[in-house]
Amino acid sequence: MSSTELTDSDEGKTVVSSDGGSIGVVSEVRGGRAYVDPDPNVTDKLMSTMGWSDADEEDFALNASQVDEVTDDEVRLTSDL
Repeated sequence: MSSTELTDSDEGKTVVSSDGGSIGVVSEVRGGRAYVDPDPNVTDKLMSTMGWSDADEEDFALNASQVDEVTDDEVRLTSDL
């Protein structure tokens, strides 16, 4: 599967899991990576799966390879996360 390009126009979009659950909001896109401000209800298990282990971080990096689709309103993650 090819990765999806992340751009500045994705800032402010909701990040959702493959089943539509809210993960957070894209706060910034820099160097082809989206930085996500996670929802407070995101579980530790999901954070670990995403590689987001440092609880002191405010925003977490999301690689284009983790993204299945970008729509007008949201960034949908791949089903293997």
